Amino acid sequence: MVNHIIISERIRNFNKKIKVSSDKSISIRCILLASQAVGISKISNLLESEDVLNTLKTIKKLGINYTKHKNIYKIYGFGLNGFNISKKITIDAGNSGTLARLILGLLIKSKVKVRLIGDKSLSTRDFSRVIKPLKLLGANIKSKNNLLPIEILGTEFLRPIVYDEKIGSAQVKSCIILGALNTPGITTINSAKSRNHTELMLKFLNYPIQIKKQKNKDKIFIKGLNQIKAFRYKVPGDISSAAFFIVLTLLSNKSQMIIEKVNINDSRIGIIKILNKMGAEIKLKNRELYNGEDIADIYVKSKKNLKSVNCPSKLNSSAIDEFLIIFLVAARAKGISKFKNLGEMNKKESKRLDLAVKFLKLIGIKVERSNDDINIHGNQNLILSKNFEIKNFLKDHRIFFLSCIAALTLGGKWKINDKDSINSSFPNFLKTLKMIGAKIN
Repeated sequence: MVNHIIISERIRNFNKKIKVSSDKSISIRCILLASQAVGISKISNLLESEDVLNTLKTIKKLGINYTKHKNIYKIYGFGLNGFNISKKITIDAGNSGTLARLILGLLIKSKVKVRLIGDKSLSTRDFSRVIKPLKLLGANIKSKNNLLPIEILGTEFLRPIVYDEKIGSAQVKSCIILGALNTPGITTINSAKSRNHTELMLKFLNYPIQIKKQKNKDKIFIKGLNQIKAFRYKVPGDISSAAFFIVLTLLSNKSQMIIEKVNINDSRIGIIKILNKMGAEIKLKNRELYNGEDIADIYVKSKKNLKSVNCPSKLNSSAIDEFLIIFLVAARAKGISKFKNLGEMNKKESKRLDLAVKFLKLIGIKVERSNDDINIHGNQNLILSKNFEIKNFLKDHRIFFLSCIAALTLGGKWKINDKDSINSSFPNFLKTLKMIGAKIN
């Protein structure tokens, strides 16, 4: 079966209104929290990607049933520590770092050993960042070199902790929060700024969690052993998926687009703030608050004469998954764009900072790199005509998306491998591109 696409023609001007895939981060958290709720939770518009489907398979393996009727998933929870397993099992998280790290937090009271594995990409990623706090809480964890596979055996003797989360990782923070749900007393996290979907969802569920916002960090207090009631939730669109269509529109000629009902949580819209600094005119319309999350329609139109940016590091965490596509804009902007402290990009599905440098050089852009800092020398007249092949990127879905947008806006003939990588986050990506007018073979 052919697992590549060919793009050999730039996209023509368009004026479209689209919807993108549902938010993956929220979809996974909805499932995990529903598995800990008492009663039947109902989740609509759940993202049906590989990462989310693996999350459903995981709770099923842990004894939590679910059903689907039309667009609604029902999850039958038994409350905190309600997993029902009687013998050692193996959970396969596939490519999902979010699932792998968060599920460990929910297993710290398991009476049975659980073995956690993942695909080739996930198996190269460092788990010390969650192993350390979970051990402090009291869990028994075995791992070679802090990599998968990991074995976890819970304990009844959990203890609350005070933990400094200095990385700015929402996965680490959420893992500790989920572990704290089963821990008596009050667990405190001094967390560097990062995505806050877990906290917002728990607040929506009236769970006793308190957040004190400070200048460079959040102080989070979680009171353990309080039951969660079953809930209803409709998942909004994913800003990380919308990002590629924002840039497609921005770099195309005489085009405009509205992307409907996207999650615009302030911890996620770094890309919009950065691109607007570069001269884009991205507007948020029809804003509303839904279950603790801000959602809106995103309006964007083409823009010539984009300018370089000296990106403030304070925006890094809110754009960490979007820097690949931001770099493409920098490649077409006037001047030298400067980005600092982006080492966290190399902790993702692939070493994205390394691959970004390789990609930019491939399309003829001068790049200067010093450790985790990168300077990109933009070329406003950048048009490509050569042949390109994108491969060997550990099937990272965002590298695939980036390559498609580059091909459609810059030209050239592109062979882009591993198209099945899109299934982890945005299965309808190519279908949506074709609906806009992209010619893809």
